[in-house]
Amino acid sequence: MTSHFFLLSGPVTSERLSWLEESLKFYFIQIFPESLMYRATSNSPLFTFFLTGDALVSLENPETQQIWSTILTLTAVRIICDRQELDLRGISIEQIKMKNPNQIINQNRLASNNQPSFWNDVATLVRQNKPPLPSDSTGWLQIESPYMHRSAWHGLKFLFSALESRFSVELYAYLDGIHMGHTGQSPIESENIGQGLEDLYDLAGKQGLTCLILACNRSATVRGYSTWDDGKGVVVSTCAIKPFRIRDLNSMVDRFEHSHIILSENAGSLQFPWKGSAPSYDRSEQNSTSPPITILITKSPYSTGHTYGAIAFAVACAHQGILTRVVFLEDGIYTLKGDPKVCPDSVGFNIQDFINAAAGYENLHLFALTPSFQKRGTTKNKDMKAVLDIGYPGLAKILFYLPGNVLADHQRLLIF
Repeated sequence: MTSHFFLLSGPVTSERLSWLEESLKFYFIQIFPESLMYRATSNSPLFTFFLTGDALVSLENPETQQIWSTILTLTAVRIICDRQELDLRGISIEQIKMKNPNQIINQNRLASNNQPSFWNDVATLVRQNKPPLPSDSTGWLQIESPYMHRSAWHGLKFLFSALESRFSVELYAYLDGIHMGHTGQSPIESENIGQGLEDLYDLAGKQGLTCLILACNRSATVRGYSTWDDGKGVVVSTCAIKPFRIRDLNSMVDRFEHSHIILSENAGSLQFPWKGSAPSYDRSEQNSTSPPITILITKSPYSTGHTYGAIAFAVACAHQGILTRVVFLEDGIYTLKGDPKVCPDSVGFNIQDFINAAAGYENLHLFALTPSFQKRGTTKNKDMKAVLDIGYPGLAKILFYLPGNVLADHQRLLIF
C-alpha cells in the first residue's frame, strides 16, 4: 500500500486546507481515479494526516471543519489526532467524527511504557514506509526555539518514539532551532529539552543505534554561540551540550542526500509508486537517488527569518545536487510583490535580489501559487521572471509526480 502522510502541528487555516483539498482532488482524479468509483482496498494509496498542536483546532472550527468534511469524502484519507493535545486544549471533534467514524482516529496506540503515544503512531507509519534495515534512520528538522514553541518538544518526542521503532535518529538544528542544545537549561514549568537531547543520545548508544545532532554554524554564530576550529570543522565550546555538533550547513544537507524520512513541525512524506510512468513537471539536472525536496514558503518576508532561511536552505540543497522546488504561497507571496528598496545605510537586504541570484542554480526551481495572489488582491513583481506562476494543478504535479532523472521512492515536503 502506498502511504503518503502529512504532519501538521501549526495553525491550519482555511486557505491551507483549500490547497491541500485541491491537490488531493487532482491526485484522485488524475492519478488514482478508480478510488472515486470503489471503496479503498488494501492495495489503495492512503493519505494520513497526523494532527497535533494548534492544527487540531481546525477539526472544531466550523469554517475549516467544513473543508475537512469535503476532504474526508475521499475514502482513502484518514486523520490521526494527538489525544493528549486534544484533551489539553479542550477540543471536541465528536461532530466530525460522527460523520466519519472510520477515518478519524482519536485514540493512540500504546508505547513500550503502556501509555498512549501519538508520536509512536507517527514512527510506526514511518517504519511501514521504510522496511527495517540495520542502517535505517529518520530525522527531524527544527527551526524554532524551545519553550516558546512546542515544536521542539514534538521533535524530541518523535525521535524517542523512532528509537523505540529501532531507528537511528538525527536532529538538524537550523535558525532558532539551535537553541535546543544550549547548555544550562533549567525550566521549572516544562520538560528540559537540553537534558532530553542528552538522554536521547545516551539511550541510542545503549541500544546500539546512532544519534546524530547537527547544528548550522551560521545560525549558531549569529546567535552568539562561541566556537573554535578543531582543524576538521567547527566545534562547540562551552555554549552547547556535548552531543551537539556545529557544522557548515552543507554537512547537514549531506544527510538530506540519503533516503530516510525527515519530518519537521509541518511536513510531509509523499511516495512515488511509479518508476518513470508518470509525466514529469520538472526534472533534476542529472540522475539522482536523493529524495527531492519541496519547500513551501508560507510566511511574509522580513518580519521573521523564515523566508530568507528557507531560501538559503533550498540553495544549499540544490548545490548538493538535490532537486529542490520552492513554492511561495499563502503569505509567502508577499515576498514577490512590489519593488522593495533597501536604505543604503541599512544592513538589511532585498530578498527579491537574493531570489533572482539563486535562480541560476542547477536543480532549483521556483514557483508561486496564483490563487494566493488572487486571495490577497495583489500581483507578482513583473521583474521576478525566475519564479513561475502555477495554479492548483501545478502544485499537485509538484507534490505527486515523479520528476525526471529522479530515482527516489519519495519526496520530502517542508513547510516554512
